[in-house]
Amino acid sequence: MSMHTHWARLIEVLHSAEMMKELLNDSDLQNDNLETKGNKVYEGVGMLEAPRGTLFHHYRINDQDLIEMANLIVSTTNNNTPMNKAVEMVAKEQMNGHAVITEPMMNAVEVAIRAYDPCLSCATHALGKMPLEISLYNRNNQLIDSKRK
Repeated sequence: MSMHTHWARLIEVLHSAEMMKELLNDSDLQNDNLETKGNKVYEGVGMLEAPRGTLFHHYRINDQDLIEMANLIVSTTNNNTPMNKAVEMVAKEQMNGHAVITEPMMNAVEVAIRAYDPCLSCATHALGKMPLEISLYNRNNQLIDSKRK
């Protein structure tokens, strides 16, 4: 499994820490008036990079400043395709041409999933204790093997 994405995230976290240090010493941010004035905006979209991945937020408010619409696309959604590809790659490597699910394969698949930190409920399970079921099908969609842990 490639760890390039995760190394890049680590570099981004380090860069963020360095930028925070700079911002703490920014004279423009040290004065008492940090409020900005402007026209009221009823809709906004934001995007930011976080250690788990990219987050998109889209909000719309009404005249009473109540949220009428909120749409969030979180890291788990963005990471779904690369996580699935990582699981497929790990499974193929672990199977090594044999149509059988092994304990080392299940462990490697779990590590691949955890690398993408898909959700809090998954992240809170101890390693080797995450509920996991793997089913292996042939090209005719017939079940060959299935294991659960």
